[in-house]
Amino acid sequence: MASPSADSSTIIESPLALHHIPSHVSHDIPMYNTAPAPLKNDDSIYDRLSPSRKIVITCVLAVCGFLSPISSTTVLSAIPEVASTYHTTGSIINVSNAVYLIFMGISPCLWGPMSQVYGRRWMCISSSVLFFGCSLGTALSPNLGAFFVFRALTAFQGTSFLIVGASCIGDIYRPQERATALGWFLSGTLIGPAIGPFVGGVIVTFRSWRVIFYLQTALGGLATLLVVFLLPETIHHKRSEELEGLNRVQKARQLWEWTNPWRIVKLYRYPNLTIASLASSALVWNMYSLLTPIRYIINPRFDLTTPIQSGLFYLAPGAGYLAGTFFGGRWADHTVKKWIVMRGRRVPEDRLRSCVPFMGIIIPACMLIYGWSIEKKAGGIALPVITMFFQGFAQLFCFPSLNTYCLDVMQSRSAEVIAGNYMTRYFFAAAGSAAVLPAVQHIGVGWFSTISAIFLALVTAAVYCAALWGEAWRDKIDGVPSHEGEKSGATPAAVRGEKSERV
Repeated sequence: MASPSADSSTIIESPLALHHIPSHVSHDIPMYNTAPAPLKNDDSIYDRLSPSRKIVITCVLAVCGFLSPISSTTVLSAIPEVASTYHTTGSIINVSNAVYLIFMGISPCLWGPMSQVYGRRWMCISSSVLFFGCSLGTALSPNLGAFFVFRALTAFQGTSFLIVGASCIGDIYRPQERATALGWFLSGTLIGPAIGPFVGGVIVTFRSWRVIFYLQTALGGLATLLVVFLLPETIHHKRSEELEGLNRVQKARQLWEWTNPWRIVKLYRYPNLTIASLASSALVWNMYSLLTPIRYIINPRFDLTTPIQSGLFYLAPGAGYLAGTFFGGRWADHTVKKWIVMRGRRVPEDRLRSCVPFMGIIIPACMLIYGWSIEKKAGGIALPVITMFFQGFAQLFCFPSLNTYCLDVMQSRSAEVIAGNYMTRYFFAAAGSAAVLPAVQHIGVGWFSTISAIFLALVTAAVYCAALWGEAWRDKIDGVPSHEGEKSGATPAAVRGEKSERV
């Protein structure tokens, strides 16, 4: 896309016709042909809120981000009981979980763009209220059809917290700080799927499976209260302000332009964003492929007889996610700061380097050991538990890096970039959740784990390539020769009219 010279504040018409939001983050791509707007050179906008208020916001977002992912797995320990209630099979109920994940993938196309137009706060309030109502509907479902519908609607509302929450973190934290905060936010999104089956196992051992969704309803009510009273508006600029003075037809046309889902899909013309999405997708595929079949493969392997016994195995990756929360985000921020010193400026792709050894070596190795130890009945209970812990621990060194990269690389469209990332990852999660049981039955857990490990290794190679050449790829897509900035003494970011952070 066309962009101004380094010393110009004029925004030149862009083929995407997107609105430009001045930002203080490098590689904030100017968009939309509107009146000239000066680009500020300070980052004081991140000081609007006190550090303690930022911590409170992060905690609220982590609680909200906990809801939809935990709902995706609490039912796993109760699949036989739910199937019995509706006179169907466990495979059919497992399909409902895949449908849940598909709707988690679809909903970012709405919530991401809408949060750019109307702000973060109202999207969180709306989705929390709807999540509460749909969770109650799931608990009261009289038949299988209603169970499927309310599960899907719950997923559609709950994903809003994942998209808007990550964007809120990007709104209030500087780039060099936000991976740590994002790590705490992601702890809710990752610990939820891991402890959900344990909670479900405890409940279904002593009570009806419907109590699982009554608990989910109560958590949705808690999230609503927290958002209403503790979450302020964080967005720097709401596009809805530009609708003033327009008639209804003009407003409708402009809203469609801003919220058209195709805007998110078009972001994948950037290879670096495609690779980041595939990397997140490989990790989520791995996570749901690991969690979904536990009751079906762990129980027979170790002669377990109750849901609560198999539910205990879910605590191992959950403990890994919790432990990784304290280190993963800090490691990503440390890597960025180290490369700033080495380069003299911040390049978003340098953040990707922090996840390469964990995603390319540790997680595939854990997956192989886990799968083949179960397949060959070797190592006893301790071996799969240890590998599940380290797998969860390593994932918290990957997700903060990938998610924060999506915030850094295109700050003015951060909600849309995050939305595209979540859309892809949950489509893969749905595929993994639906495919794992039939695949394990046909080829065994060992070979399925091998396929997952190979997928991770290949994607890690692509991530390393993005870390090396991602900036040049973006320059090429934007029509900015990398050597142009070097000749003029400016960086490619400055050539595009962005603020490059130099030391």
